Amino acid sequence: MNRTHRLLVLLAAVLLLTGLAVGATLHAADRAAEKDRAQAGGPPVRSGKVSLDAPGLAVFRNMAWGPHRDEIASVPGGDLTGPRRASGVHCLRFHTAGGTGICLQAVHSGIRDSYRAVVLDARLRELRRYDLAGVPSRARVSPDGHTVAWTVFVSGDSYAGTAFSTRTSVLDTRTWTLDRNLETYRMFLDDRPYRAADLNVWGVTFADDTRFYATVATAGKTYLVRGDRRERTLRTLHANVECPSLSPDGTRIAYKKRVEGASSDAPWRLYVLDLRTLRESATAERRNIDDQAVWRDGHTLVYSLPGDYGSDLWTVPADGSGSPRQAMAAALAPAFTGRS
Repeated sequence: MNRTHRLLVLLAAVLLLTGLAVGATLHAADRAAEKDRAQAGGPPVRSGKVSLDAPGLAVFRNMAWGPHRDEIASVPGGDLTGPRRASGVHCLRFHTAGGTGICLQAVHSGIRDSYRAVVLDARLRELRRYDLAGVPSRARVSPDGHTVAWTVFVSGDSYAGTAFSTRTSVLDTRTWTLDRNLETYRMFLDDRPYRAADLNVWGVTFADDTRFYATVATAGKTYLVRGDRRERTLRTLHANVECPSLSPDGTRIAYKKRVEGASSDAPWRLYVLDLRTLRESATAERRNIDDQAVWRDGHTLVYSLPGDYGSDLWTVPADGSGSPRQAMAAALAPAFTGRS
């Protein structure tokens, strides 16, 4: 091999090694950039149609950073970590059932935000809107989609203390009759008529279009109440119940309960109440839960906890077994279509 040939071989080797080094560097840079994008923005989201009457979907407020943050999005109910389809409809609180949606929105005027409740059809088209008296807190739709409810903070912004006031409204979507404040209903405490100036009602969960459950607070205590829209009554059933959520079969209530020894800033644990026996049992979730849980099915609860993007969704069995598991990152206010 002459000198020229050896130089050519050496040059080729140098070029090959240089190319491999550059390729490895670019690949590493691409992976780092992809990781950074994932950490900054969260799960992938793309625009698309979201249908509230399509069976087997999980519909929720997308919390991933990017152009679709706070939009109502969906994924297949059997694959909560799958690619998200974002609707373009922005909500702070959301719920859906029976092909009806309720969306509590912020209205940015440039001076001071205001808020409104928007009733949506199955294609997320606006049907009616109502001005809200305060900051959105809770929202629910009855199983058939004929009645919706929402709660706002009129003063204060947390249920942890006592310095807050709420207002809960219930709307019939067939007649558009609005009960603006459930505090005007007749209240019965231990089957006796009860009146008090400090009454607060929040966290409606529907049994059907007429009957519902909610939380009532008065005199420093909270109660689970059974409400009736026709009778315009609230009747206490059990103490120390907040943000109730009725199981699909109507026999159990998931709720947050204040427990002894907990911090005043993190006072709640997730419990389930049997409505037939009024026996309560703790779930395996031991962290503070400040949410109105949702039943994914007859056995599993879904609820939010603080996360990197504001909120993540977790699941836990309703019977006290198992352990909590993260179901979806960067998500809030879930609902599951195709069931009551």
